[in-house]
Parts: sequence; C-alpha cells; structure tokens
Amino acid sequence: MADRRIRVMVTPSPSHPPILRAGSPPADPVFTVLVLHGGKVRSVAPTRSWQLSVLRMWPFTRALRRTFPQAAVYSLQYRLRGWNGADRSPVRDARWALEQIRERHGDIPVVLVGHSMGGRTAAAVADEPSVVGVMALAPWWPEGTETVTLRPGQRLRVAHGTADSWTDPKLSRRATDLAGHRGVDAEWIPMARAGHFMLMRPRRWTRQVLGFVAETVADHTPNAAEEFAAEGFAAEGFAAEGFAAEGFAAEELR
Repeated sequence: MADRRIRVMVTPSPSHPPILRAGSPPADPVFTVLVLHGGKVRSVAPTRSWQLSVLRMWPFTRALRRTFPQAAVYSLQYRLRGWNGADRSPVRDARWALEQIRERHGDIPVVLVGHSMGGRTAAAVADEPSVVGVMALAPWWPEGTETVTLRPGQRLRVAHGTADSWTDPKLSRRATDLAGHRGVDAEWIPMARAGHFMLMRPRRWTRQVLGFVAETVADHTPNAAEEFAAEGFAAEGFAAEGFAAEGFAAEELR
C-alpha cells in the first residue's frame, strides 16, 4: 500500500517541501515514532526518496510498523540533503513534522529514531515536550555535547559501530555520558566491528530499535505494557528474545 504523504511549504521554494510519510496509522495510536534519515555535512540539493540515506531507514520503518500496530510510525524526508552549518536545515523539518503529528494525534508520546545526521537532528529536537526517547544509530555528533537538549525523565540509547570511520563513536559515547550525568536514562551500545552504514548484522541494529521503543513507551504510556503483552510484544518479551540492550552489548563484545 502506498504511503499517504503530508506536504507543507517551509521554504520560499515550492519545489522542495519536506515529506512526512504516515503509512496506515491506527485511528487512535498509543504512541508515535518519527524516523529520521541521514544526509551530508553541506548540500542544498533536494532530498530524493531513492537516495541511500533515505532508503537505509526503510527497514526500520517497516519493522516498527509491523511490530507495533498500535503506533503511528512516520518517516520524514527532509527538504535538503545537508545539515548546512548554522542553518541546521533538517531541524526545521523535524520540528514541522512533530507539529504535524501533534495536530493529528494530540500530545501522545513520541520516540525519535535517527541515523547519522538523523541522530543529530533527533538530539536537536529532543527538547520538544512530546519527545520521550531518542534512539540514535551511529549519530553524527561532532561536538560531543549534542545531548544537552535532553532532560531528566527522557531515555537515550546510542548504538554505534566500533569500526565507524564516518562518525566518531568516541564522541557519541561522550555525548551519551553527558546526558547520563544530567539525569537522562542514557546508554551507549558498542556494535563491535560494525561500520557506519549498518550493513553488518542488520537485524541486531533493528532489534536495538524495537527493544528501545518497547521499553521507552512502556515507561511513559499508561497501560502500554499491558497492550504490548496482549499483542505478544511486551518489553520483557524483547529481553527474552534477545532484544535487550544488555544482551546485545555483551554479544557484540565477543
């Protein structure tokens, strides 16, 4: 089934609006997930759906929709490919997407899932009141302080390949530790020998995401754990099936 699209102008150019893909969300979702793809350091070229940075996140979006039918899972396609310095181009798009989600579903919890530049974008908009958790996959956090936007009560999980030569796992760990010191429930997961593009053992990356979403929403949504259990995917069930962060960290370090 083709995704429904929400298109809104956020720049003077009518040709490059962001695209928020909704899939087929339930009428009354329990929570929402916003998936954020990567990009380039600098580029004002328009983002296209066939670019690898966009396609790379579709397996996560599909897995989330399949695993959590009570959730509205959105994927955002930015206007432009680049972060673009002080313009922080994708941040503007992500805030617009969160506003669209609030208009559709009200103030229900939102979990952000972002890869690379998408991880930086997720951290930048984590100060939004509806955001309860951030799952960052190989995030591009060049300062190591990008998590200052997170607040106590939120959850953060960072999975980063130890062989990543595009973004620095040491900096993402520093940013994760910084969040933890500020009262955020923060955890950094080493993905041993994995590179930036999550090609090695892709199911492990997906399981990290699914487990994090289940645990985060169970903590922040009344009766969510019961609903998960009724559907067969309680947060505890993820641990039993090997989805738990601790289990994957130990396995990856072998």
